[in-house]
Amino acid sequence: MSKNRSGQFISGLLLGGVIGTVTGLLIAPRTGRQTRQLLKKSVEALPELAEDLSTSVQLQADRFSESTRSNWDETLEKLRQAIAAGVEAGSREREHLSAKEVKRSPDTSAAIDELMDADNGLAGASPSSAPEVSTSSEFQRPSQRLGDA
Repeated sequence: MSKNRSGQFISGLLLGGVIGTVTGLLIAPRTGRQTRQLLKKSVEALPELAEDLSTSVQLQADRFSESTRSNWDETLEKLRQAIAAGVEAGSREREHLSAKEVKRSPDTSAAIDELMDADNGLAGASPSSAPEVSTSSEFQRPSQRLGDA
């Protein structure tokens, strides 16, 4: 059904074009000879007009291409800088966290040594003889401290 309608539309369009052309030629203020000369000049000018149009389109395409390439290069450079900054920040943070794990105050080291000695001596000892153990975050494992930060 839609093919029938589109066929009718195209037929009507062609018929309207033909009727309009014939009517325009019949009521034209010029004679047939003048009209043919005007048409001949128009047809002769078509290649030049097409060349001008082609040149214009090519120039616009070149400008668009250059603009796109420039924008792409700028975006790519920004992306490279962002990736480099992210890698550098990650490296600094890794070094910072490693330094925190390695750094221990003398009090902390002494307390850890004391705990280690007490743990070795507690194999058969009673709970009352065990030294007091601090539960502050200083004595937690590094992985537990990272979770708190």
